[in-house]
Amino acid sequence: MRAAVYRAKGRAVDVLSVDELPKPQPGPGEVLVRVVFSGVNPSDVKSRAGLGGAPMDYPFVVPHSDGAGEIVAVGEGVAPRRVGERVWLFNGQWGRAMGTAAEFVALPARQAVTLPEGVTLEVGASIGIPLLTAVHAVLSLGTLLNKTVMVPGAAGAVGAYVTQLVALAGGRPIAVVSSDEKAALARSLGAVAAVNYKTADLAAEVRALTQGEGADAVVEVDVAGNARHYAQALRFGGQAVIYGSNAPTIELPFRPLISRFIKLYFFIVYLLPEAALREAIDTATGLLQRGALRHPELATYPLADIARAHERVEAGANAKVLVAL
Repeated sequence: MRAAVYRAKGRAVDVLSVDELPKPQPGPGEVLVRVVFSGVNPSDVKSRAGLGGAPMDYPFVVPHSDGAGEIVAVGEGVAPRRVGERVWLFNGQWGRAMGTAAEFVALPARQAVTLPEGVTLEVGASIGIPLLTAVHAVLSLGTLLNKTVMVPGAAGAVGAYVTQLVALAGGRPIAVVSSDEKAALARSLGAVAAVNYKTADLAAEVRALTQGEGADAVVEVDVAGNARHYAQALRFGGQAVIYGSNAPTIELPFRPLISRFIKLYFFIVYLLPEAALREAIDTATGLLQRGALRHPELATYPLADIARAHERVEAGANAKVLVAL
């Protein structure tokens, strides 16, 4: 089979190639999926680039965690009726060398989720990490009716889903964005207001939008950059749900946070406990079945152009980047 491979970390154009690899076979509890589209996430390009100085864990890596395709074979213990099923994939390359940027991938059956009728494979390849992250983050906040939630990065893959989910739950999303274009997008997804953090005092704007109380919560893409705002932007007893950071270490203003009883909840979608993962998958499936979500625009590249696909993500693409197999 053809697969994208890197054997060292570095710039996409320097380390990514398309090679011929043996077609995998499904082991016990696994399915073999013919991949049609592979989704590229920021975590994929950061891993390939070697950000943070992490060494290679394997002699080579086939990148990407997300994807979509069709089950073509099953291993021992998996129902044969699953052959022919259209599925979306998650955690494909987590904790192992073989990801979804290949014509075939074998992985645990629970990581190949049935794609509801009417949902395209392109959408299926787009939702793994972003939608599961957004769903778990919003579910962790509990009842959101009439509550205000700050959404930094509201025009990004995760943030766009968070904005929609908060609105669907009866909450009031306040988008935190960097441009008028992104503000307009966030409003179209259900944000009641948008604050441009580059031109406005974020905490002051959020307090003004909440009658001086502060937001009930924030779903955070960059805790390193934004934690300094929490004491002023969140109400007493407010909560920060944190799934990302643009720096490996963070500084927290201890006294302001402790005096306002601010709660911090960190999580990584790759390591969700089984019950939380199942809840997120079931919730995502229901949303997809109802057609309740607006999905991002797509930018699709052939496998031969995978380096360009990675560069598009690194440049901050305003689209979901896919690789067609």
